[in-house]
Amino acid sequence: MTLEELEQIVSARAKASPEDSWTAKLLAKGPEKCAEKFGEEAIEAVIEAVRNDPEKLASEAADVLFHLLVMLHARGVSLAQVMAVLDARQSQSGLAEKASRQG
Repeated sequence: MTLEELEQIVSARAKASPEDSWTAKLLAKGPEKCAEKFGEEAIEAVIEAVRNDPEKLASEAADVLFHLLVMLHARGVSLAQVMAVLDARQSQSGLAEKASRQG
């Protein structure tokens, strides 16, 4: 599965009834709740990375990616927009790009 395919799944589930779709139910709670859920999943991934449990880390990372796409959807940001930012950053070194964002 690609991230683009996962984004399509999120979009399809967003159109479902909140009674039928957990994703739709989460989105109905608003962008702030989607961001909170993404944060929870990210923390769980960090914990598994520290514990050095590759299987659990993979599972939590999947949750992070899914909930990132839900959060982006909630705010009307497409995966293509995110990828365009990453693409633009490839034209300079990571250190130079980071320095350009500080200030």
